[in-house]
Amino acid sequence: MAMKVLIVEDEIMAQKSLIRTLAQNFPDMEVVGTTGSVKGTVEWLNAPGNHADVIFMDVELSDGECFEIFRQTDVTAKVIMTTAYDSYAIKAFEAGSIDYLLKPVDLDSLKRAVARCRMSGGHVDVEALLKAIGGNKAPKKEYKERFIIRFNDRIVPVDTANIAYVYSEEKTNWLVTSEGDKYIIDSSLDVMTEDLDPEKFFRISRGCIISTHAISSIIKQPGSRMRVISKPEASFEMTVSRARVDDFLEWLER
Repeated sequence: MAMKVLIVEDEIMAQKSLIRTLAQNFPDMEVVGTTGSVKGTVEWLNAPGNHADVIFMDVELSDGECFEIFRQTDVTAKVIMTTAYDSYAIKAFEAGSIDYLLKPVDLDSLKRAVARCRMSGGHVDVEALLKAIGGNKAPKKEYKERFIIRFNDRIVPVDTANIAYVYSEEKTNWLVTSEGDKYIIDSSLDVMTEDLDPEKFFRISRGCIISTHAISSIIKQPGSRMRVISKPEASFEMTVSRARVDDFLEWLER
């Protein structure tokens, strides 16, 4: 009997990639639905006739973190969480996740997760999983110290320590230095998030990463939002997403 799969992922390319990988490697798994938000997932799970045996669930969705789904409805399927951030591991297992895959997901990790789903009861060995995904004993990751920017006919080296913030606007990604120089970059914000030291840089929203030294002040706004005043001053309203406010405040206090 085929295992019915729901994919909860707000990036269409990531959805398609996972669907293709499952089809190529797990012929007994049938994708029966895709959603990209907390609201859409809750609606799908509550709809009569909808059923999934396994859910591949991204942590950060278009309208908040996936953990809100568990607060709004009863999730009976086995859940495999996927994310670019390892900081959600404990919360994932507390929510009942069978496995936790870091993006980009490699095939061996995916096979491990699927095998765990096939096991009766889906027991989770939290200590083993944390070690597998790079827990406290893992070697410290090295982050980029310099980026090479191609600007017209020039190549400009920018030290990471001189980056004030990185942001996306109208499908273009920009890097702004402490001096206010502004460059178009080829890397996506997902890639930049992986390349920058999380002790010094924080992704305050899907469209902006800021360094500690670029934060001038913070203004509280209605709806649990926060506005960041940066130096140099940004040409757009720099707002911390609701889902990231608590993590942002904790990061500031480190």
